[in-house]
Amino acid sequence: MPTILITGCSSGFGLDTARLFLEKGWRVVATMRRPMPDLLPASDHLTILPLDVTDPHSIRAAFAQAGDIDVLVNNAGVGAAVPVELTEPETARLLFETNTLGTLATMQAILPRFRERRGGTIINVTSSVTLKPLPLIGVYRASKAAVNALTESLAIEMEPFGVRVHIVLPGRSPETSFGTNAMPHLRGLDNADYKPMIEGMIASFRDAGGPVTHAGDVAAAVWRAATDPGAPFRIAAGEDAVQWMAEAEGHD
Repeated sequence: MPTILITGCSSGFGLDTARLFLEKGWRVVATMRRPMPDLLPASDHLTILPLDVTDPHSIRAAFAQAGDIDVLVNNAGVGAAVPVELTEPETARLLFETNTLGTLATMQAILPRFRERRGGTIINVTSSVTLKPLPLIGVYRASKAAVNALTESLAIEMEPFGVRVHIVLPGRSPETSFGTNAMPHLRGLDNADYKPMIEGMIASFRDAGGPVTHAGDVAAAVWRAATDPGAPFRIAAGEDAVQWMAEAEGHD
């Protein structure tokens, strides 16, 4: 029975991905900073572990308890919506320590095992906002673009060892806590220059119209990356993300 370890399973993409792989008969190690057992159906194939990707001790403990792993999904992340000029150092550090360095740390925890056995899959969930510039999420976008760059190089490094590496790029989703988590870091509403831009961004977060990404779209993309050896390196997840990727690649 194959085993998948997923970070950030307390809601949204991670939670739906854990549910899907359980339904498909996999052994699932669902991790989150504060374990909430009631989120997932009871199963002999389910292990829920605490994991804070910014804490090296937490990472070592979780991977030791998880046992053999076939697929690692880096989904844990944090968002912030704030103009680059007004981004506080503490916010920038939080974004990069969680989104970028946390992903790097979990990959480094599993790569020796994968390389030794000449097999395994790493799937990094980043964001379709890395495909084109958008206002007010510059530092968040940079933290995710850095993961893309890391993953691109890692894919080349791991190819000789039979380890597959993929990026999943979700779009805007009403089913995640990005907007809620991003708001505490918001700065600039008291600035006459930035206020109209920020108010427009807040309205867009609350707008349920237009193409969006559902958690199930991301779970399906992760499933494809985990189970299809011919899956592309980059997989867009969600109607809006598919459109953005087509635009970025110059397709109609």
